[in-house]
Amino acid sequence: MRRIRTLAALAFCTIGALLALAVPAGAQQLVDAGKEGDGSGGLAFVIMVVVIVCIGGSLFFMDHVRRNRLPQDDDSQ
Repeated sequence: MRRIRTLAALAFCTIGALLALAVPAGAQQLVDAGKEGDGSGGLAFVIMVVVIVCIGGSLFFMDHVRRNRLPQDDDSQ
């Protein structure tokens, strides 16, 4: 029973991820930074910085989790 629930959850997560990834593909340009005087260039820069920080943070977190799961050396203790 647990395996069936796991497979069903995986299927629902996969479908949800595919739907979530397909939505931004419909919007060709979410933030227009080409206009002058309305602050859209600053908004685009802030959004870019947020995305870069999120990607860097996720890479750091994944590396941290991976290192914690590695067997510890006896010499380092």
